[in-house]
Amino acid sequence: MSVLAIDVGTTMIKSVVFDDQGNELAVSRLATEVQRRHPGWAEQDMDTVWNAVVHTVRNALAEITDPVWLVTFTAQGDGAWLVDAAGRPTGPAVLWSDGRAGDILIRWQREGVLDEAYRRNGSLTCSGMPNAIFSWLGCHDPQRLARSAASLTAAGWLFLRLTGVTATDESDASAPFLDHTTGDYDPEIVALFGLTSYARLLPKVLGEHERISEITSGAAAQLGLPAGLPVVMAPYDIASTARGAGVVNPGQACSILGTTLCTEIVRRDVDTSGEPSGINIAYRGRERILRAFPTLNGAEVLNWASRTLHLEGPPELAALAFAESEPGARGLMFLPYLSPAGERAPFLDPRARGSFWGLSLEHTRADLARAVFDGLSLVLRDSLVASRTSVTELRLCGGGANSAEWCALIADATGVPTARSGDTELGAKGAFLTGLVLSGAESSMHSAAAKYVRMRTTWEPDPERSAHYADLYESFLTWRTLARDAGWTAAAAPLPGPRAARETTHGQGALRA
Repeated sequence: MSVLAIDVGTTMIKSVVFDDQGNELAVSRLATEVQRRHPGWAEQDMDTVWNAVVHTVRNALAEITDPVWLVTFTAQGDGAWLVDAAGRPTGPAVLWSDGRAGDILIRWQREGVLDEAYRRNGSLTCSGMPNAIFSWLGCHDPQRLARSAASLTAAGWLFLRLTGVTATDESDASAPFLDHTTGDYDPEIVALFGLTSYARLLPKVLGEHERISEITSGAAAQLGLPAGLPVVMAPYDIASTARGAGVVNPGQACSILGTTLCTEIVRRDVDTSGEPSGINIAYRGRERILRAFPTLNGAEVLNWASRTLHLEGPPELAALAFAESEPGARGLMFLPYLSPAGERAPFLDPRARGSFWGLSLEHTRADLARAVFDGLSLVLRDSLVASRTSVTELRLCGGGANSAEWCALIADATGVPTARSGDTELGAKGAFLTGLVLSGAESSMHSAAAKYVRMRTTWEPDPERSAHYADLYESFLTWRTLARDAGWTAAAAPLPGPRAARETTHGQGALRA
Protein backbone atom coordinates (compact mmCIF):
# COMPACT_ATOMS: atom_id res chain seq x y z
CA MET A 1 0.00 0.00 0.00
CA SER A 2 1.26 3.47 -0.85
CA VAL A 3 0.63 7.13 0.03
CA LEU A 4 0.07 9.89 -2.51
CA ALA A 5 1.51 13.26 -1.44
CA ILE A 6 0.85 16.42 -3.47
CA ASP A 7 2.95 19.59 -3.22
CA VAL A 8 1.41 22.68 -4.86
CA GLY A 9 4.34 25.08 -5.11
CA THR A 10 4.38 28.53 -6.64
CA THR A 11 6.21 27.58 -9.84
CA MET A 12 6.09 23.77 -9.71
CA ILE A 13 3.43 21.24 -8.79
CA LYS A 14 4.59 17.80 -7.74
CA SER A 15 2.88 14.53 -6.97
CA VAL A 16 4.92 11.93 -5.12
CA VAL A 17 4.01 8.34 -4.25
CA PHE A 18 5.72 6.90 -1.15
CA ASP A 19 5.91 3.26 -0.15
CA ASP A 20 5.36 2.06 3.42
CA GLN A 21 9.04 2.70 4.22
CA GLY A 22 8.88 6.33 3.15
CA ASN A 23 10.76 5.80 -0.11
CA GLU A 24 9.79 7.75 -3.23
CA LEU A 25 8.26 5.32 -5.72
CA ALA A 26 7.17 7.88 -8.32
CA VAL A 27 7.50 11.62 -8.82
CA SER A 28 5.64 13.72 -11.37
CA ARG A 29 6.32 17.46 -11.82
CA LEU A 30 4.69 20.19 -13.87
CA ALA A 31 5.79 23.83 -14.06
CA THR A 32 3.10 26.43 -13.47
CA GLU A 33 2.73 30.02 -14.59
CA VAL A 34 2.95 33.13 -12.44
CA GLN A 35 1.03 35.88 -14.21
CA ARG A 36 2.22 39.47 -13.84
CA ARG A 37 -0.44 41.52 -15.56
CA HIS A 38 0.84 44.73 -13.98
CA PRO A 39 4.09 45.78 -12.28
CA GLY A 40 4.35 44.18 -8.83
CA TRP A 41 1.45 41.78 -9.34
CA ALA A 42 1.75 38.00 -8.94
CA GLU A 43 -1.30 35.85 -9.74
CA GLN A 44 -2.27 32.35 -10.82
CA ASP A 45 -5.31 30.89 -12.53
CA MET A 46 -6.92 28.66 -9.93
CA ASP A 47 -8.44 26.15 -12.35
CA THR A 48 -5.07 25.81 -14.11
CA VAL A 49 -3.49 24.93 -10.76
CA TRP A 50 -6.10 22.23 -10.16
CA ASN A 51 -5.67 20.85 -13.68
CA ALA A 52 -1.90 20.64 -13.07
CA VAL A 53 -2.59 18.65 -9.89
CA VAL A 54 -4.76 16.24 -11.88
CA HIS A 55 -2.03 15.88 -14.51
CA THR A 56 0.77 15.11 -12.06
CA VAL A 57 -1.33 12.75 -9.95
CA ARG A 58 -2.34 10.69 -12.97
CA ASN A 59 1.25 10.56 -14.21
CA ALA A 60 2.55 9.45 -10.80
CA LEU A 61 -0.14 6.79 -10.40
CA ALA A 62 0.71 5.38 -13.83
CA GLU A 63 4.18 4.47 -12.52
CA ILE A 64 3.06 2.32 -9.56
CA THR A 65 1.29 -0.97 -9.04
CA ASP A 66 0.43 -0.84 -5.33
CA PRO A 67 -2.91 0.81 -4.49
CA VAL A 68 -2.99 4.18 -2.73
CA TRP A 69 -4.64 4.15 0.69
CA LEU A 70 -4.10 7.81 1.70
CA VAL A 71 -3.93 11.20 -0.03
CA THR A 72 -2.10 14.02 1.70
CA PHE A 73 -0.94 17.40 0.44
CA THR A 74 0.77 20.71 1.13
CA ALA A 75 0.80 23.98 -0.80
CA GLN A 76 2.18 27.50 -1.02
CA GLY A 77 0.90 29.79 1.75
CA ASP A 78 -0.55 33.28 2.20
CA GLY A 79 -2.23 35.11 -0.68
CA ALA A 80 -5.97 35.27 -1.38
CA TRP A 81 -7.62 32.49 -3.39
CA LEU A 82 -11.14 33.94 -3.47
CA VAL A 83 -14.17 31.75 -4.25
CA ASP A 84 -17.92 32.38 -4.41
CA ALA A 85 -20.68 30.55 -2.54
CA ALA A 86 -20.54 27.72 -5.09
CA GLY A 87 -16.80 27.28 -4.54
CA ARG A 88 -15.84 28.77 -7.90
CA PRO A 89 -13.00 31.31 -8.31
CA THR A 90 -14.06 34.94 -8.54
CA GLY A 91 -10.81 35.77 -10.35
CA PRO A 92 -7.17 34.76 -10.32
CA ALA A 93 -5.46 33.87 -7.05
CA VAL A 94 -3.40 36.73 -5.63
CA LEU A 95 -0.14 35.13 -4.48
CA TRP A 96 2.10 35.51 -1.45
CA SER A 97 4.68 37.30 -3.61
CA ASP A 98 2.25 39.96 -4.86
CA GLY A 99 3.40 43.52 -4.20
CA ARG A 100 0.44 45.67 -5.23
CA ALA A 101 -0.38 46.56 -1.61
CA GLY A 102 3.09 47.95 -0.89
CA ASP A 103 1.89 51.50 -0.25
CA ILE A 104 -0.78 50.23 2.17
CA LEU A 105 1.91 48.30 4.00
CA ILE A 106 4.09 51.40 4.28
CA ARG A 107 1.18 53.36 5.72
CA TRP A 108 0.45 50.63 8.29
CA GLN A 109 4.12 50.58 9.17
CA ARG A 110 4.23 54.35 9.62
CA GLU A 111 1.06 54.36 11.75
CA GLY A 112 2.32 51.57 14.04
CA VAL A 113 -0.37 49.11 12.96
CA LEU A 114 2.13 46.44 11.91
CA ASP A 115 4.01 46.66 15.19
CA GLU A 116 0.81 46.41 17.25
CA ALA A 117 -0.36 43.34 15.29
CA TYR A 118 3.06 41.73 15.68
CA ARG A 119 2.90 42.16 19.46
CA ARG A 120 -0.35 40.19 19.44
CA ASN A 121 0.58 37.13 17.34
CA GLY A 122 4.24 37.42 16.34
CA SER A 123 3.76 37.74 12.58
CA LEU A 124 4.81 40.74 10.54
CA THR A 125 2.45 41.46 7.67
CA CYS A 126 3.75 41.55 4.09
CA SER A 127 1.98 42.76 0.97
CA GLY A 128 1.03 39.20 -0.08
CA MET A 129 -0.96 38.42 3.06
CA PRO A 130 -4.78 38.48 3.01
CA ASN A 131 -5.14 41.62 5.15
CA ALA A 132 -3.09 43.67 2.69
CA ILE A 133 -4.83 42.10 -0.31
CA PHE A 134 -8.31 42.70 1.16
CA SER A 135 -7.41 46.34 1.80
CA TRP A 136 -6.14 46.82 -1.75
CA LEU A 137 -9.16 45.11 -3.32
CA GLY A 138 -11.48 47.12 -1.10
CA CYS A 139 -10.07 50.28 -2.71
CA HIS A 140 -9.53 49.10 -6.28
CA ASP A 141 -11.87 46.13 -6.88
CA PRO A 142 -14.62 46.05 -4.23
CA GLN A 143 -16.89 44.05 -6.52
CA ARG A 144 -14.42 41.16 -6.39
CA LEU A 145 -14.79 41.04 -2.62
CA ALA A 146 -18.56 41.48 -2.82
CA ARG A 147 -19.03 38.43 -5.01
CA SER A 148 -16.62 36.31 -2.96
CA ALA A 149 -17.77 34.06 -0.12
CA ALA A 150 -14.41 32.84 1.19
CA SER A 151 -10.72 33.66 0.92
CA LEU A 152 -8.73 30.44 0.81
CA THR A 153 -5.06 29.67 0.40
CA ALA A 154 -3.70 27.26 -2.20
CA ALA A 155 -4.12 24.45 0.35
CA GLY A 156 -7.68 25.52 1.09
CA TRP A 157 -8.44 25.55 -2.64
CA LEU A 158 -7.04 22.04 -3.03
CA PHE A 159 -8.94 20.76 0.03
CA LEU A 160 -12.15 22.22 -1.41
CA ARG A 161 -11.57 20.55 -4.77
CA LEU A 162 -10.67 17.22 -3.17
CA THR A 163 -13.24 16.99 -0.38
CA GLY A 164 -15.83 19.75 -0.86
CA VAL A 165 -14.87 21.26 2.53
CA THR A 166 -14.25 25.02 2.74
CA ALA A 167 -11.65 25.54 5.46
CA THR A 168 -8.06 26.36 6.32
CA ASP A 169 -5.55 24.96 8.79
CA GLU A 170 -3.79 26.68 11.68
CA SER A 171 -0.51 27.10 9.82
CA ASP A 172 -2.12 28.99 6.93
CA ALA A 173 -4.27 31.01 9.34
CA SER A 174 -1.29 31.98 11.53
CA ALA A 175 -0.45 35.15 9.62
CA PRO A 176 -1.87 37.65 10.03
CA PHE A 177 -5.03 36.92 12.03
CA LEU A 178 -4.52 33.87 14.30
CA ASP A 179 -4.72 33.99 18.08
CA HIS A 180 -2.19 31.31 19.02
CA THR A 181 -3.77 30.83 22.45
CA THR A 182 -7.16 29.81 21.01
CA GLY A 183 -6.33 28.48 17.56
CA ASP A 184 -8.92 30.81 16.01
CA TYR A 185 -8.95 34.26 14.45
CA ASP A 186 -8.29 37.22 16.73
CA PRO A 187 -11.11 39.75 16.12
CA GLU A 188 -8.94 42.54 17.53
CA ILE A 189 -6.29 41.95 14.85
CA VAL A 190 -9.00 41.90 12.17
CA ALA A 191 -10.35 45.21 13.51
CA LEU A 192 -6.86 46.68 13.83
CA PHE A 193 -6.46 46.42 10.05
CA GLY A 194 -9.94 47.87 9.47
CA LEU A 195 -11.25 44.61 8.02
CA THR A 196 -14.17 43.69 10.27
CA SER A 197 -16.58 43.92 7.34
CA TYR A 198 -14.49 41.31 5.49
CA ALA A 199 -14.27 38.84 8.39
CA ARG A 200 -17.00 36.86 6.62
CA LEU A 201 -14.37 35.84 4.05
CA LEU A 202 -12.20 34.03 6.59
CA PRO A 203 -12.82 30.25 6.39
CA LYS A 204 -13.13 27.94 9.37
CA VAL A 205 -9.80 27.08 11.00
CA LEU A 206 -9.36 23.34 11.39
CA GLY A 207 -7.42 22.13 14.41
CA GLU A 208 -4.49 19.71 14.33
CA HIS A 209 -6.69 16.58 14.24
CA GLU A 210 -9.56 17.99 12.17
CA ARG A 211 -7.73 18.27 8.86
CA ILE A 212 -8.80 14.89 7.52
CA SER A 213 -11.79 14.17 5.29
CA GLU A 214 -12.74 11.91 2.35
CA ILE A 215 -12.19 12.48 -1.34
CA THR A 216 -15.39 13.10 -3.27
CA SER A 217 -16.46 10.79 -6.08
CA GLY A 218 -16.02 13.60 -8.61
CA ALA A 219 -12.46 14.43 -7.56
CA ALA A 220 -11.59 10.72 -7.34
CA ALA A 221 -12.78 10.18 -10.90
CA GLN A 222 -10.68 13.08 -12.19
CA LEU A 223 -7.56 11.86 -10.40
CA GLY A 224 -8.00 8.16 -11.09
CA LEU A 225 -8.40 7.22 -7.42
CA PRO A 226 -11.03 5.23 -5.51
CA ALA A 227 -13.78 7.36 -3.96
CA GLY A 228 -13.79 7.67 -0.18
CA LEU A 229 -10.01 7.66 0.38
CA PRO A 230 -8.92 9.71 3.40
CA VAL A 231 -7.47 13.13 2.51
CA VAL A 232 -5.17 15.02 4.89
CA MET A 233 -4.40 18.74 4.69
CA ALA A 234 -0.82 19.10 5.93
CA PRO A 235 0.65 22.46 7.06
CA TYR A 236 1.53 24.81 4.23
CA ASP A 237 4.67 24.19 2.24
CA ILE A 238 7.41 25.81 4.32
CA ALA A 239 6.12 24.09 7.47
CA SER A 240 5.68 20.74 5.73
CA THR A 241 9.18 21.04 4.32
CA ALA A 242 10.54 21.54 7.84
CA ARG A 243 8.77 18.34 8.89
CA GLY A 244 10.11 16.54 5.83
CA ALA A 245 13.62 17.55 6.91
CA GLY A 246 12.99 16.10 10.38
CA VAL A 247 12.82 19.53 12.02
CA VAL A 248 10.13 18.79 14.60
CA ASN A 249 11.66 19.42 18.04
CA PRO A 250 12.50 22.72 19.78
CA GLY A 251 15.85 24.15 18.65
CA GLN A 252 15.97 22.27 15.36
CA ALA A 253 16.27 24.44 12.22
CA CYS A 254 16.22 24.26 8.44
CA SER A 255 16.58 26.59 5.47
CA ILE A 256 14.69 26.13 2.21
CA LEU A 257 16.81 27.15 -0.77
CA GLY A 258 14.01 27.55 -3.28
CA THR A 259 11.56 30.18 -4.50
CA THR A 260 11.94 31.63 -1.03
CA LEU A 261 15.02 31.42 1.18
CA CYS A 262 13.11 30.41 4.26
CA THR A 263 14.89 29.78 7.56
CA GLU A 264 12.77 28.08 10.23
CA ILE A 265 13.35 27.21 13.88
CA VAL A 266 11.04 25.14 16.10
CA ARG A 267 10.05 26.77 19.40
CA ARG A 268 7.68 25.98 22.25
CA ASP A 269 6.11 29.44 22.33
CA VAL A 270 5.37 32.51 20.23
CA ASP A 271 8.04 35.20 20.26
CA THR A 272 6.55 38.71 20.00
CA SER A 273 9.51 40.59 21.47
CA GLY A 274 12.34 42.46 19.81
CA GLU A 275 12.29 44.05 16.37
CA PRO A 276 9.19 42.83 14.45
CA SER A 277 10.44 40.27 11.97
CA GLY A 278 9.25 37.11 10.24
CA ILE A 279 6.25 35.04 11.25
CA ASN A 280 5.22 32.56 13.93
CA ILE A 281 3.43 29.52 12.48
CA ALA A 282 1.25 27.13 14.45
CA TYR A 283 3.18 23.91 13.99
CA ARG A 284 1.48 21.37 16.25
CA GLY A 285 -1.61 22.92 17.71
CA ARG A 286 -0.52 25.07 20.62
CA GLU A 287 2.39 22.79 21.58
CA ARG A 288 4.94 23.85 18.94
CA ILE A 289 5.62 27.05 16.99
CA LEU A 290 7.68 27.38 13.83
CA ARG A 291 9.58 30.69 13.84
CA ALA A 292 9.98 31.39 10.14
CA PHE A 293 11.67 33.98 7.93
CA PRO A 294 10.32 33.43 4.39
CA THR A 295 12.10 35.90 2.13
CA LEU A 296 10.71 37.31 -1.09
CA ASN A 297 14.07 36.77 -2.77
CA GLY A 298 15.41 33.32 -3.49
CA ALA A 299 15.77 31.16 -6.59
CA GLU A 300 14.66 33.96 -8.89
CA VAL A 301 17.77 35.91 -7.90
CA LEU A 302 19.89 33.01 -9.18
CA ASN A 303 17.79 32.83 -12.34
CA TRP A 304 18.24 36.59 -12.87
CA ALA A 305 22.01 36.34 -12.36
CA SER A 306 22.19 33.42 -14.79
CA ARG A 307 20.33 35.33 -17.49
CA THR A 308 22.35 38.49 -16.88
CA LEU A 309 25.64 36.64 -17.17
CA HIS A 310 24.40 34.66 -20.21
CA LEU A 311 24.55 31.30 -18.44
CA GLU A 312 22.17 28.41 -18.97
CA GLY A 313 20.93 28.36 -15.38
CA PRO A 314 21.82 28.26 -11.66
CA PRO A 315 23.98 25.11 -11.90
CA GLU A 316 26.24 26.86 -14.40
CA LEU A 317 26.21 29.99 -12.23
CA ALA A 318 27.41 27.91 -9.27
CA ALA A 319 30.12 26.25 -11.35
CA LEU A 320 31.43 29.66 -12.41
CA ALA A 321 31.22 31.16 -8.91
CA PHE A 322 32.93 28.38 -6.99
CA ALA A 323 35.54 27.40 -9.56
CA GLU A 324 36.79 30.84 -10.62
CA SER A 325 36.22 33.18 -7.67
CA GLU A 326 36.86 33.08 -3.93
CA PRO A 327 35.04 33.67 -0.60
CA GLY A 328 34.11 37.34 -0.46
CA ALA A 329 34.21 37.69 -4.27
CA ARG A 330 37.40 39.76 -4.10
CA GLY A 331 35.73 42.53 -2.15
CA LEU A 332 32.46 42.62 -4.10
CA MET A 333 29.25 42.81 -2.05
CA PHE A 334 25.77 41.98 -3.34
CA LEU A 335 22.46 42.96 -1.71
CA PRO A 336 20.04 40.36 -3.16
CA TYR A 337 16.75 42.27 -2.84
CA LEU A 338 15.48 41.98 -6.41
CA SER A 339 11.79 41.21 -5.85
CA PRO A 340 9.42 43.93 -7.15
CA ALA A 341 7.65 43.58 -3.78
CA GLY A 342 10.83 44.44 -1.86
CA GLU A 343 11.60 42.24 1.13
CA ARG A 344 9.57 40.85 4.03
CA ALA A 345 12.04 38.80 6.09
CA PRO A 346 14.13 39.09 8.15
CA PHE A 347 13.18 42.77 7.73
CA LEU A 348 10.20 44.47 6.09
CA ASP A 349 10.70 47.03 3.33
CA PRO A 350 8.35 46.93 0.31
CA ARG A 351 10.73 49.28 -1.53
CA ALA A 352 13.98 47.43 -0.82
CA ARG A 353 16.08 46.86 -3.91
CA GLY A 354 19.33 45.05 -4.68
CA SER A 355 22.73 46.38 -5.64
CA PHE A 356 26.40 45.51 -6.09
CA TRP A 357 28.86 47.40 -3.86
CA GLY A 358 32.59 47.76 -4.39
CA LEU A 359 32.48 46.93 -8.11
CA SER A 360 35.62 47.73 -10.10
CA LEU A 361 37.21 47.01 -13.48
CA GLU A 362 39.16 44.20 -11.82
CA HIS A 363 36.06 42.12 -11.06
CA THR A 364 35.08 39.27 -13.35
CA ARG A 365 31.86 37.46 -14.24
CA ALA A 366 32.89 34.80 -11.72
CA ASP A 367 33.16 37.44 -8.97
CA LEU A 368 29.65 38.68 -9.81
CA ALA A 369 28.37 35.11 -9.59
CA ARG A 370 30.19 34.45 -6.32
CA ALA A 371 28.88 37.70 -4.80
CA VAL A 372 25.32 36.55 -5.56
CA PHE A 373 25.82 33.29 -3.64
CA ASP A 374 27.59 35.14 -0.82
CA GLY A 375 24.78 37.67 -0.52
CA LEU A 376 22.05 35.04 -0.42
CA SER A 377 24.01 33.07 2.19
CA LEU A 378 24.34 36.15 4.39
CA VAL A 379 20.55 36.54 4.22
CA LEU A 380 20.34 33.12 5.90
CA ARG A 381 22.75 34.31 8.60
CA ASP A 382 20.63 37.44 9.00
CA SER A 383 17.56 35.27 9.58
CA LEU A 384 19.29 33.13 12.21
CA VAL A 385 20.42 36.27 14.02
CA ALA A 386 16.86 37.67 13.91
CA SER A 387 15.50 34.44 15.42
CA ARG A 388 17.54 34.98 18.59
CA THR A 389 17.57 31.21 19.03
CA SER A 390 20.60 28.99 19.52
CA VAL A 391 20.92 26.53 16.62
CA THR A 392 23.42 23.66 16.46
CA GLU A 393 22.60 22.36 12.96
CA LEU A 394 20.95 23.85 9.87
CA ARG A 395 19.26 21.33 7.59
CA LEU A 396 19.15 22.47 3.97
CA CYS A 397 16.53 21.59 1.37
CA GLY A 398 15.02 22.90 -1.83
CA GLY A 399 16.65 22.94 -5.25
CA GLY A 400 19.60 24.98 -4.02
CA ALA A 401 20.64 22.19 -1.67
CA ASN A 402 21.64 20.17 -4.74
CA SER A 403 24.81 22.26 -4.82
CA ALA A 404 27.35 20.81 -2.39
CA GLU A 405 29.44 23.97 -2.79
CA TRP A 406 26.58 26.21 -1.72
CA CYS A 407 25.78 23.96 1.26
CA ALA A 408 29.41 24.26 2.36
CA LEU A 409 29.35 28.04 1.82
CA ILE A 410 26.26 28.36 4.01
CA ALA A 411 28.03 26.49 6.81
CA ASP A 412 30.90 28.99 6.56
CA ALA A 413 28.64 32.04 6.19
CA THR A 414 26.41 31.15 9.17
CA GLY A 415 29.01 29.45 11.35
CA VAL A 416 26.56 26.54 11.80
CA PRO A 417 27.04 22.95 10.55
CA THR A 418 24.74 22.16 7.62
CA ALA A 419 23.16 18.88 6.53
CA ARG A 420 21.27 17.67 3.46
CA SER A 421 18.48 15.12 3.33
CA GLY A 422 18.52 11.94 1.30
CA ASP A 423 15.03 12.77 -0.02
CA THR A 424 14.41 15.07 -2.98
CA GLU A 425 10.83 16.22 -2.27
CA LEU A 426 10.78 17.33 1.35
CA GLY A 427 7.49 19.26 1.17
CA ALA A 428 5.78 16.09 -0.02
CA LYS A 429 7.73 14.08 2.58
CA GLY A 430 6.41 16.38 5.33
CA ALA A 431 2.89 15.92 4.00
CA PHE A 432 3.50 12.15 4.02
CA LEU A 433 4.58 12.24 7.68
CA THR A 434 1.60 14.42 8.61
CA GLY A 435 -0.77 12.07 6.83
CA LEU A 436 0.60 9.07 8.74
CA VAL A 437 0.13 10.84 12.09
CA LEU A 438 -3.37 12.23 11.42
CA SER A 439 -4.58 8.92 9.99
CA GLY A 440 -3.30 7.07 13.07
CA ALA A 441 -0.64 5.06 11.24
CA GLU A 442 2.04 6.77 13.39
CA SER A 443 1.67 7.88 17.00
CA SER A 444 3.49 11.23 16.80
CA MET A 445 5.43 13.53 14.50
CA HIS A 446 8.56 12.89 16.56
CA SER A 447 8.36 9.12 16.03
CA ALA A 448 7.42 9.50 12.35
CA ALA A 449 10.39 11.80 11.67
CA ALA A 450 12.76 9.50 13.54
CA LYS A 451 11.55 6.54 11.49
CA TYR A 452 11.34 8.00 7.99
CA VAL A 453 13.72 11.00 7.73
CA ARG A 454 17.25 10.23 6.57
CA MET A 455 20.02 12.84 6.40
CA ARG A 456 22.67 12.20 3.74
CA THR A 457 25.55 14.68 3.87
CA THR A 458 26.93 17.16 6.40
CA TRP A 459 29.33 20.13 6.23
CA GLU A 460 31.25 21.70 9.10
CA PRO A 461 32.17 25.41 9.04
CA ASP A 462 35.81 26.12 8.21
CA PRO A 463 37.13 28.31 11.09
CA GLU A 464 39.13 30.67 8.88
CA ARG A 465 36.40 31.17 6.31
CA SER A 466 33.76 31.52 9.04
CA ALA A 467 35.75 34.37 10.60
CA HIS A 468 35.97 36.01 7.19
CA TYR A 469 32.21 35.77 6.67
CA ALA A 470 31.53 37.10 10.17
CA ASP A 471 33.37 40.27 9.15
CA LEU A 472 31.63 40.27 5.78
CA TYR A 473 28.25 40.08 7.51
CA GLU A 474 28.96 43.30 9.40
CA SER A 475 29.84 44.97 6.09
CA PHE A 476 26.66 43.51 4.57
CA LEU A 477 24.56 45.18 7.27
CA THR A 478 26.44 48.46 6.83
CA TRP A 479 25.91 48.55 3.07
CA ARG A 480 22.24 47.67 3.48
CA THR A 481 21.78 50.54 5.94
CA LEU A 482 23.63 52.94 3.64
CA ALA A 483 21.46 51.93 0.69
CA ARG A 484 18.26 52.57 2.62
CA ASP A 485 19.48 55.84 4.14
CA ALA A 486 20.58 57.07 0.72
CA GLY A 487 17.08 56.43 -0.59
CA TRP A 488 18.26 53.89 -3.14
CA THR A 489 14.93 52.12 -3.05
CA ALA A 490 12.10 51.89 -5.51
CA ALA A 491 9.65 54.72 -5.98
CA ALA A 492 6.06 54.12 -4.99
CA ALA A 493 4.50 51.61 -7.37
CA PRO A 494 2.14 53.31 -9.86
CA LEU A 495 -1.46 52.28 -10.14
CA PRO A 496 -2.04 49.65 -12.85
CA GLY A 497 -2.21 51.17 -16.30
CA PRO A 498 -3.40 49.84 -19.63
CA ARG A 499 -0.10 48.14 -20.41
CA ALA A 500 0.05 44.64 -18.93
CA ALA A 501 3.14 42.54 -18.48
CA ARG A 502 3.17 38.77 -18.16
CA GLU A 503 5.96 36.70 -16.75
CA THR A 504 6.36 32.95 -16.83
CA THR A 505 8.62 31.28 -14.29
CA HIS A 506 9.66 27.67 -14.37
CA GLY A 507 11.07 25.42 -11.69
CA GLN A 508 10.60 25.81 -7.96
CA GLY A 509 14.12 24.71 -7.08
CA ALA A 510 17.11 26.95 -7.39
CA LEU A 511 19.45 24.28 -8.81
CA ARG A 512 18.72 21.17 -10.80
CA ALA A 513 19.66 17.74 -9.49
